[in-house]
Amino acid sequence: MQFRTDINGLRAIAVIAVVLFHFNAAWLPGGFAGVDVFFVISGFLMTGIIFRGIEKNNFSLLKFYVARANRIIPALAALCLVLLVFGWFYLNSIDYKALGNHVASSLAFVSNIIYWQDSGYFAASSHEKWLLHTWSLSAEWQFYIIYPLVLVVMRKFMSIGAMKATVLVGTILGFIFCIFVTYKLPNSAYYLLPARAWEMMIGGVAYLYPWTVPEQKKKPLEWLGLLLIVASYFFISKDSPWPGYLALFPVLGAFFILQAQRNDSVITNNVIFQKLGAWSYSIYLWHWPLVVAIYYYSLDDVFIYLGLVLSVLLGFLSNKYIEKIKFRNDFSSVISYLKCKPMYMALCVILLSSIIINTDGANIEQRSMTSDPKFLYLKKYLSKDYKDNLHITFRRECNFLDSSKEAVNKVRSVLASSCLAVDKNKRTVLIWGDSHAQAIAQGFQSVNYNLMQVATSSCKPDINQQLNLDLKGSKSLACDKSNAYAVELIKKSSPDMVVLAQRNKHELTDFNAITQTLKAYGVKQVVVIGPVIQLNGAKILPKLITRIAFDVNNKYMALSLFNQDIVLSEMAMKAMVDNNYLYLSLFDFLCENKQCLVKVDNDNTPLLFDYGHLTYEGANYIYKSYLSGVIESP
Repeated sequence: MQFRTDINGLRAIAVIAVVLFHFNAAWLPGGFAGVDVFFVISGFLMTGIIFRGIEKNNFSLLKFYVARANRIIPALAALCLVLLVFGWFYLNSIDYKALGNHVASSLAFVSNIIYWQDSGYFAASSHEKWLLHTWSLSAEWQFYIIYPLVLVVMRKFMSIGAMKATVLVGTILGFIFCIFVTYKLPNSAYYLLPARAWEMMIGGVAYLYPWTVPEQKKKPLEWLGLLLIVASYFFISKDSPWPGYLALFPVLGAFFILQAQRNDSVITNNVIFQKLGAWSYSIYLWHWPLVVAIYYYSLDDVFIYLGLVLSVLLGFLSNKYIEKIKFRNDFSSVISYLKCKPMYMALCVILLSSIIINTDGANIEQRSMTSDPKFLYLKKYLSKDYKDNLHITFRRECNFLDSSKEAVNKVRSVLASSCLAVDKNKRTVLIWGDSHAQAIAQGFQSVNYNLMQVATSSCKPDINQQLNLDLKGSKSLACDKSNAYAVELIKKSSPDMVVLAQRNKHELTDFNAITQTLKAYGVKQVVVIGPVIQLNGAKILPKLITRIAFDVNNKYMALSLFNQDIVLSEMAMKAMVDNNYLYLSLFDFLCENKQCLVKVDNDNTPLLFDYGHLTYEGANYIYKSYLSGVIESP
């Protein structure tokens, strides 16, 4: 097929969007739709290769697979090898082992399945996955394996015309299936091939059913396609159900541009877009690790612009010195196909990854870099045993631990008798809130008073059942039941003090109304504990301490590294605090001069074990040093 400059330019339009979105989503909220454009292009080109071979009766599955391996694997293997070398020097053992897993799955082209099992593409934790972007390569490769195989089998029973019609019908059915799955199983729809296959197949439809467009109508058709793509970049966002029916906009846009076939277009056939299009695969490969590095090491925003420049530079170098290597893809026998060099590149890097995985990060703690004491507690505070023990301390007889789908059935509708079995000669303190209330309650271990606790993950204390409406389905119902349970417990036990705590949005909670209601039930004092300091996104404190230029003896970290929404929530809450309740600011206690405490002793014990939940030691420190004087006062 003659070289299509419009396709090359379309690649540039796709990769520019993806790169801009990843470096700063605010620039192009729907830039991730560039991947869908890539899928259409890929389907168009692959269908052309397959059908031309089938029509000439010389199509070879093995030759097709080897050609795809020659095209995709070398640059991907090079990237993976560079990341493994980088990780040896600059990643802790936990993250290095995870990288090994992701390298192996990427080169085995199953990373989309691995990430599907892990977390959503738009989750904050995605910025810690160095090879997350390879999910699309895995989905494409799976399509490359299945699609030609199905077509070859179909050819034995069908005419070419019937095959083309089947591809068209399959595309339509695939789109309908995609819409259904997007709303029922959104994570599966995003990552897995069944919901994405139609996007590649519609590219095939563009090849199989080319439009005869009069010359004067080609430009309007191209501009319509461009409008659909660009509109999707700006008006779709990560909050949109994706891919679903909305994916039809960038997909149809790419389809129209392919059908317009304008090789003389000023949009797609300018020098810049032609170069970027030629380098697009390598730019796509190399840009995401740069995005992760900025997030991982908490670098300033100026590095975003440096990352953009490096993405293009590395894409150019990778294209010139790796992609353009001519590997053999025509072999004389089936056995001779085992000489495919890219296959051995992939196997060697996978083998190296397996060693890293099976040696627990290649015993990275033994290397000089990680002999620093600040690394030694990483495994303790990130281990499953530590978190399991924490959850045990979170639990109390009257407590609800989570608001998952099963939680609705777990939440009691009747008070357990043991919840009211208290020592009448002691004061009673009840803690009410979400998982952050659970975490801070670890420090409330005094024997000088009765301690009750009603706290459910994600659930803010609420009297009128209005605050948790933003939660979906069973979580909202679980919160309603949990809060109703707390109110019932307060009515029957009349605790001397109720302590309210929640993660965020304190300014939206009417603590004054809650206080008035509780005092009407006989509560003598209401204490509201402000938000604990919380890190940006899904950053985890023990990991963060090991990643930045952090003096092991320094117990403080810059306030800029913490979630600024939480900081604003704290400020707003202090501005509207009411005299009916006592507000205790954890920021006032933990922060000073734009720095906040992150370690609670000289043994590098972190205040938080994740983004914002207190460690057992952290909760004890806050209680003994700050809260106890109020909580234990008669």
